[in-house]
Amino acid sequence: DVQLVESGGDSVQAGGSLRLSCVASGYVYTNKCMAWFRQAPGKEREGVAGICGISSRTLWTYYDDSVKGRFTISQDNAENTLYLQMSSLRPEDTAMYYCAARETHGVPWNRVGSYNYWGQGTQVTVS
Repeated sequence: DVQLVESGGDSVQAGGSLRLSCVASGYVYTNKCMAWFRQAPGKEREGVAGICGISSRTLWTYYDDSVKGRFTISQDNAENTLYLQMSSLRPEDTAMYYCAARETHGVPWNRVGSYNYWGQGTQVTVS
């Protein structure tokens, strides 16, 4: 079974930067999509960024419009680690951030229900 463990969340001031990490253990799909989602209190979980590939090669990256140009998703397949580099943080970025994994297929990357595995979340607070 796949386990995802996020880290890197913190409290920062607006304009600051953070890097989130997600380490995957157990079986990891060869053809996989991994993504970062976030959920603020009282709001639905939303996709932030996704990265999908075939045979462990990254082929597609995706970003929500709200984070384009500010956030960068990347992965280190050798370390089974997913990253989210966040810069120019805004108060509206405050949320619990979750890492998720699934096989690569045609369902849109930001469809919450399409992911099989989720981490426990890491809190990002921007003031």
